[in-house]
Amino acid sequence: MADKLSSLVSQSKQLTAHLTRPELPSIHLGLDQIEQQTKRLVPTQSIQDTSKGNYLLAQAHINAPILSSQIASLNPAQTFAPLQPIHDTDISSYLRHSHEQSLISAIEEGRRETENEFYRVLEERVRKDWENRKKRIFEEIGLSVAPVGEERAGGDINAFGKSRLGPLSASRSAGRPLGSSIPPQPKQSMSMHSKMMAYDRVIVQLNAARLAHTSNPLIFNLIEAAKSTTQTSTRPTSEQFVQLLQILALITNEQPPLPPSHAQAHLLNNTHVLERAYAKAYLGDPNSPAAVELRKKIVDGSRRALEAQYWDIIERIIQSKPVDAALGGDPSLANKVRGYLSVRFYKGGRWEERLEIVSGKPLWAQMFYLVRTGNIREALQVAQEFEKPLNDREQNFVAFFQAWVESNDRVLPRQLQERVTNAYNSRIAFGPNADPFKVALFKLMAKIEPHKKSLPIVTATTEDWVWFQLAMVDEHDGVGLRELGDVLESYGEKHFGVDPSAGSPAAASVGLGASVAPLGASTSSGGSAATKKALWARLLLICGLFEKAVAALYQHPELQVEAVHLAIALAYYGLLRVPSREEMSEVDVLITSPTDPTVLNFPLLISRYIRQFQKSDPKEALQYAYCVALSSDTRPSTTSRFGSTAAASSGGDEHLDIAREFVRRIIIGTEGKWDELVGGFREDLSRFQGVIERDLPLLKINTIAEYQEIILKKAASHCEQNRRSVDAIRLYHLAGANDTVMSCLARALGELLSEPNGGGDEGKQLEALATDVLKYQEGRGEKTRDADDVIKLIWIRTARESHAQGDLDKALDAIEQSNLVPMDGDIQSTSRKMDEFRAMDPAITRNLGEILELSMTILKDLHIRIKNSTSGEPDRQARLAKIRKRARAVMTFAGMQKYSLSSETYGKLTTMEVQMAH
Repeated sequence: MADKLSSLVSQSKQLTAHLTRPELPSIHLGLDQIEQQTKRLVPTQSIQDTSKGNYLLAQAHINAPILSSQIASLNPAQTFAPLQPIHDTDISSYLRHSHEQSLISAIEEGRRETENEFYRVLEERVRKDWENRKKRIFEEIGLSVAPVGEERAGGDINAFGKSRLGPLSASRSAGRPLGSSIPPQPKQSMSMHSKMMAYDRVIVQLNAARLAHTSNPLIFNLIEAAKSTTQTSTRPTSEQFVQLLQILALITNEQPPLPPSHAQAHLLNNTHVLERAYAKAYLGDPNSPAAVELRKKIVDGSRRALEAQYWDIIERIIQSKPVDAALGGDPSLANKVRGYLSVRFYKGGRWEERLEIVSGKPLWAQMFYLVRTGNIREALQVAQEFEKPLNDREQNFVAFFQAWVESNDRVLPRQLQERVTNAYNSRIAFGPNADPFKVALFKLMAKIEPHKKSLPIVTATTEDWVWFQLAMVDEHDGVGLRELGDVLESYGEKHFGVDPSAGSPAAASVGLGASVAPLGASTSSGGSAATKKALWARLLLICGLFEKAVAALYQHPELQVEAVHLAIALAYYGLLRVPSREEMSEVDVLITSPTDPTVLNFPLLISRYIRQFQKSDPKEALQYAYCVALSSDTRPSTTSRFGSTAAASSGGDEHLDIAREFVRRIIIGTEGKWDELVGGFREDLSRFQGVIERDLPLLKINTIAEYQEIILKKAASHCEQNRRSVDAIRLYHLAGANDTVMSCLARALGELLSEPNGGGDEGKQLEALATDVLKYQEGRGEKTRDADDVIKLIWIRTARESHAQGDLDKALDAIEQSNLVPMDGDIQSTSRKMDEFRAMDPAITRNLGEILELSMTILKDLHIRIKNSTSGEPDRQARLAKIRKRARAVMTFAGMQKYSLSSETYGKLTTMEVQMAH
């Protein structure tokens, strides 16, 4: 083995022996060493200039040697050096050069920052665009693959298809606003379905009242609907919704309906029509007197709602601890408050140390809680009953308090305010052990220190804190509802939430004190999950931030149904700002801007809601579509809260158009099962109305002609564009567009003529529809010019069907009845028929080859059948001759139209004629 290997080595060396050059040394370097040596040798090698290169460059007036020397002499290190040397004593030149260098550096730095900012903004825009597109894709996918259990009564959740309300608005989206994401749709359980049906009935009643121009207690009807949902799974959300609606009812001053048993119920229940009652004030100039009065009304209603809620708490606490309350036989309000104070502040035979006891009672606390529960007259009675001891403690307090109770809007005259403020500053403000309830009463009377948002004990819970802020509001002193809304938003939702790690109310970090608990926490131990989710929405509603309140509800899937109906109630009263079509987003429910008022994408909210059931319950979906038109009185522009003119809440006509668009989409989504919606025709050719015609005033449509033009014809046009010919023709027929009906019929029949089996079931359905339409027009004497073309195409379809069934005589008769193909053999008649054919509808002329081929095929099959028949020879030959004559007439007509036929078709016709000639 070793001998073989050594012989192989020697043979391999001999392979390159003839290439060896003794004058060259052998190389013993690695590849990396060879690469380094090569790089080191390259700069030392001079490039040989050739005369050819210099000659070619010289022709272009380029002196290569001079350029080479100039380039070689360049020194990049001296790029920004002065052109002439600066002497050490030349200060002005030095300063000028330094200034120039600073400018160059600043320009370069600005260019670099601009470039970086450009790429950063570009990346951010791309990211936002991708996020929006991803949301839309997820939404569409979620709709198309939704489980069966998420449909309502078998309805198709994707009935709207690719509905788009307008382009994305990048100018009004600031950050990630509340409600900007697409929350998942709630699962449609039986309890959820029952709740939705209860609200459906309320919306039906609302629209019926709008049609009749009568009042409708919408909020109270929604409250009753929410209370009717007794299922365990929906009760918590319904209870929270009831509390929200009760606040809104007090803000809008809506009165509950009288029971039908009342003698004057039919009169009093229809006295005041409150539809859009506050739209002018809410959507107009925020500094106008009407807007100021509306904000006062919102403050008053919210405060009264909190007062009523707190009185319920006092009643429950007294009932739960009657021994501690010790009411005795006195049922007065003051005594009940005294009993509540005993339960809360009287422990171990002693009152709370911070309470000031007057005449053996905590009178300051008693008066405050009477004011806190809205019983200010009872508080005044307590003050007057103990006038002397109270005035001994605080001089003239009872007089001040009486003036405050009897004043308008609980605002003292300026002179009395100053006196109360002086008394507060001199005796109370700096007292180390001042009763917090006495401090609160003085602050409320004179609106003292509104920037201090909390008081110990007094603002113990979120509801107490909010009530105290509402009581301190003064629209004429720069501490109004808008400022309170700004303060609330500066704290944010998490500030009023619950810390999940600690399991206790989150401590307030800015001015609220660590004892602030969720709104309603005093009614239960810590509040339910639904309470926590609805808390922020309730706070926003109380502060008049209605759009954000709806969005706060909508971001929780189990509260989306309530959010939609809260938005409808707000829109009904004109307390909802909506965007123009340009500002609408396909994703964002809430659209915010740093300069313009926040707006709610109300149409998007409605469209997401009704698509769950618009196929299964189109009539109910229509009722919600009508609600979009509530904002049709919105003016083209309004003034923002910062005093500038803004384009928000614009486009009332646009929202009317959107409502009509929703109606059209609902019609289209029923896929032809729309007789109950748009009407139809009876067997006796009379027409019956649908529910939409009854509801036309809700869409601001005044005449049937407008209805046909705006609703039916546009819906038909949409069907036509999506190749739903049968639906389009039916809608055009209902709209009375007879000419369009016939042109659509001719076009559809012509398109199906060349398809296998004549279009199958669709073709049969279209043919039956054409027959019904012709019968209707003939019965009413409304035959149009295109009706003859439709009849001809129906005869051609009949010929095709008869031929397929083997009834050749009937097929040939149908060809002759169509009067399209001349078969008499007369040249003049054929020429005249050719001229007539050229003027016919394109649906016929473009099918010339199909018609002629069908005619010749029928003649050929007849020729074969007669030729193979057993009838008498003379009769058989006569019939064959007649067939051949007709075939020659068809070929003559085809020859005149030769350039309108394909060579393949003409060849088939010629072949069949030759076959019949033998």
